[in-house]
Amino acid sequence: MPQFDYEIGEAKERDPNQTSKFEPLPRGDYECIVIDTKIKETKAGTGEYLEVTFQVVDGPAAGRRLWDRLNISNPSKKAEEIAKEQLDRLCAAVGLTHKMQQTEQLHDIPILVSVDIDRKDDTRNRIESYTKLGGGKSSKPAPFVAAKKPWER
Repeated sequence: MPQFDYEIGEAKERDPNQTSKFEPLPRGDYECIVIDTKIKETKAGTGEYLEVTFQVVDGPAAGRRLWDRLNISNPSKKAEEIAKEQLDRLCAAVGLTHKMQQTEQLHDIPILVSVDIDRKDDTRNRIESYTKLGGGKSSKPAPFVAAKKPWER
């Protein structure tokens, strides 16, 4: 039997505001990069989806991962239409404007990902939108800078 020396209670007190690796991220905007993309068959075997894996790269949630599934081939044309709209937004956020020939073109480009809690499963996140970094929404409010009055030099 292997020897193991451990004092019970050695674990540090956990910060109550810090989420564990398995809790969903709080609603908000996160700077992320795409780290993986895979085309997979649907569970029913009637179509395919693009699974996109994001990694948060900044802030207290740095290192956490998020996933989005885009139905690229589905019996439901509405599901395909929604997925194409989402993929168009993702491509725009990473700067692809003409044609994507490989899903790796989405990888390693920082973007802002808006996240919410899934309405059907509150233990999961749901991605709301993608935004080009530096344009549109911001995860932090702009700092207040008092402007000079016209008579001040």
